[in-house]
Amino acid sequence: MTERQSQVGEDLVAERQLVVGLVAAPGLPFELAKTLAQRLSAVMQVPDSPVRWEFVVRPEPLVGTASIDVDLVQLARERMLSEEWHFAICLTDLPLRVRRRPVTAFASRALGVGVVSVPAFGAVDLEDRVLQAVLYLLGELDPSDAARHARQAAQGRTQFRSWRLRRLESPVGSPDVAEQDNVRFVTATAVGNIRLLLGMVRANRPWRLIIGLSRVLVAAAGTAVFGLASPPIWWIADAMSWPRLLAVGLVSAAVICIALIAGHGLWERPQDPAARERVTLVNLATTLTVALGVVTLLAALLVVTTLADTAVLLEAVLARELHHTPDFGVYIRIAWLVSALAIIGGAMGAALETDLTVREAAYGYRAAEDPHRRRS
Repeated sequence: MTERQSQVGEDLVAERQLVVGLVAAPGLPFELAKTLAQRLSAVMQVPDSPVRWEFVVRPEPLVGTASIDVDLVQLARERMLSEEWHFAICLTDLPLRVRRRPVTAFASRALGVGVVSVPAFGAVDLEDRVLQAVLYLLGELDPSDAARHARQAAQGRTQFRSWRLRRLESPVGSPDVAEQDNVRFVTATAVGNIRLLLGMVRANRPWRLIIGLSRVLVAAAGTAVFGLASPPIWWIADAMSWPRLLAVGLVSAAVICIALIAGHGLWERPQDPAARERVTLVNLATTLTVALGVVTLLAALLVVTTLADTAVLLEAVLARELHHTPDFGVYIRIAWLVSALAIIGGAMGAALETDLTVREAAYGYRAAEDPHRRRS
C-alpha cells in the first residue's frame, strides 16, 4: 500500500457523519423545518472537516398538542432512538415559559435533544431567528471541536435578510442553566411576551381564517349583493358621516368576532390557577387571530363592493335616487356600509358553522386532533 493510499484510508476512518433529526409539528413549524434542513446542510459543511452533517425532517402531530401528558423532550428522544439519529431537535408551535419569561429553546446534553418554541421568535424574520436558535442548540448538544468549527463557520456564512437580525441574541435570548446538563434560552419578560404573542398569532395564520368558513363567506356575499341593489342603503350611506360609518364598521366587526369566539368555545377558562397566565396568553392570541381574520374579510369586501358599485351603479341612477350628482366619495360610502352589513350577515353565517370547523379555521390541524384543546 502506497503512502497516499494509507493517508486516504486514515481520512475515511477519521471522517464521521452526524445525523440531526428535526421533529416538527404540522403547519408552520414543519414548513420551517423543511427550509431549515436545506439551509443547515449547506452552511454546516466546512471544507476539509472530518464531520459531515445531515439533517432530516419528520412531522410529529403530538409536538403541537398542548396536553400535559406530552413530554416534548422525551418524545423527540424516542424518535431519535428509533430513527438512529445522533441528535434530535423538536420544533413546536406551543408557548414555553419559565417564571413569566418566554423560553425560546431548550437543550438536554445528556439526552442529545433540543426543543425550539417557534412562536417565541415573533412574527418577522422567523426563518433566520429559528436557524440561529438551532445553531445554538447544536453548540450545546455537540461540544466537539470539529462541530464547533462547523457552527462558527455556519454563523459566519449565514446571510441574514434584515438589519434587525444583526443582534439575534435578543430574539434567541440568553442561556440559563436550568440544571445539570440542561440549558434553556430565555428572553426578557415584557419584550419576550409581546414577541411570543405575535408569534402565536402568526402560527394561527389569521389571513386563512375566513377562507375556512364557507357559511360565513356565503352569508356575507349574499348580504353584500342585497345591499348593493337596495336604494335605501344608498340613501343611508349618502346621509351618514364618516365617523358614524367607521363606528358601524367597528361594531359589525366586533359582532362577528364575538359570534366566532363565544359561540364556538374558543375562549378558554383556566381550571387550574397555575395555568391562568398561559390561558390569558392563549385567549389574547385567539382574539387577535379572529380580529385580524375579520379585518381581512372586511378589507376584501370593501375592495370587491367598491369595484362592483362603480361598475354597476350608474351615475344617472344614483343621481335620481340621491337627488344630487354622486362623486367617488359616495361610491366609497356605499361600499363601506354594504361591507359592514355583509359582516353582520357573516356573523349570522358563523352561527351555522360547527365548532370543529371554526377551530380548524382558527388553529389548523390541532383542532381536528384534539377538539378539547381550547378548554383546558
